[in-house]
Amino acid sequence: MATLKAPLLSLLEKYRGRDTKALYSTTVTVTGGDANHGRASGIARSDDGNLDVHLRLPEALGGPGGGSNPEQLFAAGYAACFHGALSLLAARDGVSIPDSSVEVQVDFSRDPMDGLFVLTAHTRIHLPGVDQAIAEELVRNTERFCPYTKMARQGITNIVALVSTDKTDER
Repeated sequence: MATLKAPLLSLLEKYRGRDTKALYSTTVTVTGGDANHGRASGIARSDDGNLDVHLRLPEALGGPGGGSNPEQLFAAGYAACFHGALSLLAARDGVSIPDSSVEVQVDFSRDPMDGLFVLTAHTRIHLPGVDQAIAEELVRNTERFCPYTKMARQGITNIVALVSTDKTDER
């Protein structure tokens, strides 16, 4: 197994192109599972096979629990991305944060604007042993740098398209 390493600090170099430049892309497909419902009994699989998660509706939403759900997956991705961004910026600034952690709580809620649903994220960063002023600056800079935080604040480019309704056109 390859030795695990943090990404290179060269990721902090600014890109000056006119269009977005993809550095990595992945595809996750969710199928309906036993209940034919992606949220209640779905199976999420990545194109490389490294992610294979059985989704279950949480008890709080009337399901049986016993599996992961979209909010947990989003919280995990957000926390991992924020921690990674925080670690890169700390390394660049020569700040050691070996015991750091990022906790993201995602609430699936009713939206008073349209009566439907909304997600809310609460992000808590723990930087034990780091001077308060330095920690505050690191967190502020990470908020500006982390793609998940930018997405939550500014929105995301999202293109929804029906590929085909013909079952013979399967991949």
